[in-house]
Amino acid sequence: MAFCNSCGATLDAGTKFCNKCGAVVSGTPSAPVVPASAAAPTGGSSALKIILIVVAVIVVLGILGVATVGFIGYRIAKTAHVTQQGDRVKIDSPLGSFSANDPEQAAKDVGVDVYPGAQAQKDGSVDMTIAGIHTVAVVFQSSDAIDKVCDFYKTRFPNAAVTTSDQSHCNLVSTDRKNTITINIEPTGDGSKIQITNVTKKASSSN
Repeated sequence: MAFCNSCGATLDAGTKFCNKCGAVVSGTPSAPVVPASAAAPTGGSSALKIILIVVAVIVVLGILGVATVGFIGYRIAKTAHVTQQGDRVKIDSPLGSFSANDPEQAAKDVGVDVYPGAQAQKDGSVDMTIAGIHTVAVVFQSSDAIDKVCDFYKTRFPNAAVTTSDQSHCNLVSTDRKNTITINIEPTGDGSKIQITNVTKKASSSN
């Protein structure tokens, strides 16, 4: 015979609850306790899902960016016109034009007086126009010393914004509303190497 631990009332065998006070009879299995590890998912898994989604979006955007650049490059390459005469190369594309290894033409287009007796070199001559910016670069070789060549260009650009010179190099930078001219002179074993670059912003046509 069993007794209620709460009120002492007599209980029948197998009784789970006291008929008098309603207390749970000791020894009766209680409701299972859910362990903390089996509780509802915490915010950690949600944060992981968000991170994975963000990474996936970044990867997809990267793939789309590469595909777009590749498609644009393909269209440009398809419409570009390449002309080659010996070492001279010229490329005309929707973005502009580019020519290299044409020192005589570059020397004419650079818009700067050539040092007397200096010879234009094939390597380093570039003439290109992109987005309304015309850039000409040409390399000359002179048998004269660097100080003599530097004095020549200093007289041509007395108001140069930057002028530096010593026994190892001479640099001049001249700017105005349309042009930026850079002249770099370096000594070589048999004279001086003269690098001239002229960047010109073409005026937009008025309607």
